[in-house]
Amino acid sequence: MGYKYEMHLHTSEISLCAGATAAEQVEFYLQKGYAGICVTNHFINGVTHVPKDIPWADRVAGYYHGYELAAEAAKGTGMDVFFAWEYSIGGGTDFLVYGLGPDWLLKNEESLDLPPKAYMQYVREAGALVVHAHPFREAGYIDMIRLLPRDVDGVEIYNACRTDFENAMAKQYAGNYGLWASAGSDNHVAGRIRQLAGIEAPRRYTDMKELLLDTASHPEWLFCEPHPEQ
Repeated sequence: MGYKYEMHLHTSEISLCAGATAAEQVEFYLQKGYAGICVTNHFINGVTHVPKDIPWADRVAGYYHGYELAAEAAKGTGMDVFFAWEYSIGGGTDFLVYGLGPDWLLKNEESLDLPPKAYMQYVREAGALVVHAHPFREAGYIDMIRLLPRDVDGVEIYNACRTDFENAMAKQYAGNYGLWASAGSDNHVAGRIRQLAGIEAPRRYTDMKELLLDTASHPEWLFCEPHPEQ
């Protein structure tokens, strides 16, 4: 049996659109036997509960607290919890940024003033890996599909909340540009989600960047499957 990892989830303490707390998310994934989860709440300048009119250090601390709540809930269970963020541009174009922590954020307030392409270059040069989340998502509030194939490392080809068509387009996009593939549930609601997507690796990982890089050579590790309780 492999080790399952959730690469994309939100918690209601930070993400305005989430309907499950950090503790509820942790409990759900523990019940499912996951080895690890990555908390990817909407970033400080996005749809978040973190106030925008407070000092930067307080904004970072408030945002990071979402991860801390999940880590505390998982303490002693054997499940690993990882920190990342979902950076957004315009309406509905989102990128998962893995590999940087709160210390980097504290020192780089000016990064929020960068235009999107410069932001991607900036975080990648700092050591981040960037995955374009649900790149072909369609919704009434999304005015256009934006693609930045030269400015990301990978593409989320399976998103459990998107249609088969949207995921198929993402997979084709990744293949056409030689970008490696990832998968995530984009879980906002814990056990009420209709299906799950993620990575199932043959060994345990304690570093999300290492897991993502290894998955680039093993697309068979990706999965998207119905949640049988829904």
